[in-house]
Amino acid sequence: MKLINKYYKFIPYLYFIVTITYWFTSVNKIQGGITAYPILLFAIPFAWQLIKPSRKLNFTLGIVFVCLSSYLILAYLSDILKIISFSETVKNFLFIGGVFVVSNFIMSLWMIRNSIKKTF
Repeated sequence: MKLINKYYKFIPYLYFIVTITYWFTSVNKIQGGITAYPILLFAIPFAWQLIKPSRKLNFTLGIVFVCLSSYLILAYLSDILKIISFSETVKNFLFIGGVFVVSNFIMSLWMIRNSIKKTF
């Protein structure tokens, strides 16, 4: 239990690194070549947080991803309320990506919580 309590604050960063790695492999399988490699650059700040944590970087990453996740949540709400009509393909993508958006939002809030705490 002590081990879990010691490392639980790193879960959001590991989540985003795994998500970026999945995104990279998906794009690499579909397009191939060098086009997928810039995606790996998004993992650098999260890996840096694992190596040398910084409150400012942590707070910035948390705010940016809360904003992006909030924007996607608004897209879901507009679909539910029929404000904007989406095609069936987009609706299928929205359904599958729903868990992803909610988990991104939760992990972003967790990062902000980590940066507000006195000990990081």
